[in-house]
Amino acid sequence: MIRLKSILMAGAAVAAIGTPVLAQTAPAPTPSTQQTPPAQTPPAQEQEEPEAQTDAVTDVVVTGRREDVRTSIDSVSYSLANDLQATTGSLADALRNVPSVDVDPEGNVSLRGDSNVTILVDGRPSGILSGAGRGQAIQQLPADQYARIEVMTNPSAAYSPEGSGGVINLITKSTAPRPGRQTTGSIRVNVGDDGRWNAGASGSIQEDRLTLSGDISYRADPVSVSFERIREQLNPTTGALISTTTTDQEVENDQSGAFGRVTAEYRLTDKTQLTGELRGVAFSGEGDIVGLFETRNAAGTPTSRYRRDGSVDFDFVNWGATARLLHRFDDAGHEWSNELRYDQNGNETSGLNLSRFALPVGPDLYERTAQDSDQTTIGLTSAYTRPFAEGGQLRLGYELNIQRPEQDFVFSRGPSEAGLAVVPGFSNRFEAEQTVHAWYATWERPLTEQFSAQLGLRLEQADIEITDLTGGATAEQDYFKAYPTAHLQYKLSETQTLRGSYSRRIARPQPQQLNPFVAFQDPLNLSSGNPDLEPQETDAFEVMWQMRQGQTFYMATAYLRDTDGAFTQVARDIGGGVLLTRPENLGSRRDTGMEFTANGPLTSTLRYSGAVNVFRQEIDSTGIPGGGNREGTFASGRLNLTWQPTTEDFIQVSGFWQGEQLLAQGTREAGGMLNIGYRRKLTDNLSFNFTGRDVLGTFNNDTVFETPAFREEFNQDINLTAFYIGLSWTLGNGQRRQPEQFDFSTGPAGG
Repeated sequence: MIRLKSILMAGAAVAAIGTPVLAQTAPAPTPSTQQTPPAQTPPAQEQEEPEAQTDAVTDVVVTGRREDVRTSIDSVSYSLANDLQATTGSLADALRNVPSVDVDPEGNVSLRGDSNVTILVDGRPSGILSGAGRGQAIQQLPADQYARIEVMTNPSAAYSPEGSGGVINLITKSTAPRPGRQTTGSIRVNVGDDGRWNAGASGSIQEDRLTLSGDISYRADPVSVSFERIREQLNPTTGALISTTTTDQEVENDQSGAFGRVTAEYRLTDKTQLTGELRGVAFSGEGDIVGLFETRNAAGTPTSRYRRDGSVDFDFVNWGATARLLHRFDDAGHEWSNELRYDQNGNETSGLNLSRFALPVGPDLYERTAQDSDQTTIGLTSAYTRPFAEGGQLRLGYELNIQRPEQDFVFSRGPSEAGLAVVPGFSNRFEAEQTVHAWYATWERPLTEQFSAQLGLRLEQADIEITDLTGGATAEQDYFKAYPTAHLQYKLSETQTLRGSYSRRIARPQPQQLNPFVAFQDPLNLSSGNPDLEPQETDAFEVMWQMRQGQTFYMATAYLRDTDGAFTQVARDIGGGVLLTRPENLGSRRDTGMEFTANGPLTSTLRYSGAVNVFRQEIDSTGIPGGGNREGTFASGRLNLTWQPTTEDFIQVSGFWQGEQLLAQGTREAGGMLNIGYRRKLTDNLSFNFTGRDVLGTFNNDTVFETPAFREEFNQDINLTAFYIGLSWTLGNGQRRQPEQFDFSTGPAGG
């Protein structure tokens, strides 16, 4: 029934959008107000920029160098052109240098402390950057395929409201030559310490109406991790200590991955373009685990001790395809686009562990886990954009997104590897389907010479079905919601702009979070989903002041985010010192803060960029063990210095500090990283690169939990320190096309 309803609703929506498209033609806007289409029209990839540019388009003037920061009424985007970590590192390395964005050592992304973030690629959902494998993908995908990172903490209604923290849009580099040029390309090779290395190539060929482009890369990035956990079991009534369990584990993991993409663009007519893309990602890893578990009673006497050693391996494969048809009615932004996307993820993980008991002495115990997760994602978008004569613009759109995850988890236990037997209580098969229909409209126009506005409304129908194929249980969620947005902009002077915005956002539970199955992690930790988990909703308010004067840019943003039913992970002691962790809804959460961003020249050869975010977090976790009303004030920041002593040499030192994060039952501790880099231009087409990541080895993941039933300190030391040297070649018979002046932002430009 859901699939039939999806087809009918999609067909009706596309027809409704297409009717005004075929019937109307808009007059061209004046040059002072002409806008670049947003992401909901077919996204153009970022073009490489020349070192000097004096073109003026709308309100943006680029003089002497690239625009490191671009802003519009609802977004801020940051160039990666001079981020040396992006030339040798992963997507995680690039994101860590972007204001408002934090990435923990496991690849989990947050915006201003909120981990519910949607990540798009060229304005479109990404199969590999959604779902359970996103953290691994962020640590494996090469950063050098992206030109800019666009941050939207209060996006317009033209974007999905999914992700209470906001949207991060990754803007890929283009390999397409500008008109008249036949070929372009580049090759990158970087070699690091401890077996690390990566390489990539990109290029394009243009022939008449057809342009073929693509890129491919490979990355090997072994990692070592150490875990230390101290867990104290308490008497919930008296608070007296019952026992203390310590866990020490060492993990050595070899992991590598490859990425490839091929795109074909064909101009059917001067106004109609057909685009197709095939893409694929595959990465895998295998490692060894050595661990010691020990428990002592209240008097400090050991009562249990055993070693738990084993191995783990994983394979992740994603492939996808996109077909897009774009028709431009004129050169002023009046257009209609339709796009169909398909992504297929497959993730296989297995592990074998051997426990040898020293106290009390007992027979060996073997345990095997095997998890096979697959997800199919289907997306359909139809978007219509019509500008008006006085600088206004209307956008209408329909989006369909279908996700179908499947998971098969098998846990076996036995006295030997040959004697393993499946444990039914810890084995499970489930499948789900989530279907979201969305209709949106945004209207924007300048009301005076200084004042402009954008209003939007998005309507969504969400249907979720969960089926436990093992136990026969089912769960459903079905709801229709409206998501309004509003953006205002006032030009204080030629150099200063004031903006205000509001948006209603949602974070839906992932299907896996609704599955009540209890999964085995290790002898002390179990996890499960929660079929009663409700979506969390956020009302986000922002006021932003910015000033751009010459090559200097300042921005200050005050924000307030009120969240109802915020997600949090809650651990409960189920006996014997074993914790069961599952997601729950908080009563409420409020984040109030100020963020400051600045960049510009200190001297003719030395530049800086920096950002500081200071915020107060208040959460109501009444009813959660160890919860209640909790609040705290935290800060995070980053600083980047670049020095170009000669035209051939470029030196960079960058660092960031991620402040503490308040949890329902504790606190995640602060941490930071220092990076260095050097680039030497050898010839016009060849450059040498050297980078050092986390050179002081200070970026760790430490968490403290405090509840009436237990206290725990968990320290995770991930060795991210890495050094690379490499070469980059530029090939081809000409320069690439000039840059688009705006990314996929909506609304009048301001920066």
